[in-house]
Amino acid sequence: MTTPPATAPAGPTGDTHLGGSLGWSLAALLREWSASVTATCAELPHGSRGYQVLAAAVHDAPPTQAALAARLGIDRTVMTYLLDDLVAQGLVERRQDPADRRVRRVVATDRGRTVLADLDARVHAAEDGLLASLAPAERDDLRRLLHHAATGAAPDDDRCAVVGRTLT
Repeated sequence: MTTPPATAPAGPTGDTHLGGSLGWSLAALLREWSASVTATCAELPHGSRGYQVLAAAVHDAPPTQAALAARLGIDRTVMTYLLDDLVAQGLVERRQDPADRRVRRVVATDRGRTVLADLDARVHAAEDGLLASLAPAERDDLRRLLHHAATGAAPDDDRCAVVGRTLT
């Protein structure tokens, strides 16, 4: 086993070896990340859940209301109220699917895209704050390596659904 640099932070048991600290490190980062995202999205209807829905409406092909609820792990009734609130704020619209009149697609408005761009920037800034002990290049490396590891560990996972389960 190699000894880390003298500046390595101690793990939860006070040790500085890296062998058993992955779980603690990930849990500590996830806890703080979740708190930051929750605080960042506080003014959005339904907070971080509203953020997830808005992000899906902006970044994905217009999802159906039912598919979006299933993907994010949100009860369909709750999704109805959540979308009602996002519609009332002018962030998304429900549009009839031209191929099936019974289906409603969730589409971001221009205002929704603007709000999401601001929230995305604020979430990124919160992440940078969380990772402030790393140099900017190290933050980029960490994000890239974590993405690679997560994709390898769960190649078929729906990223939006995973985040949804984590934040609830």
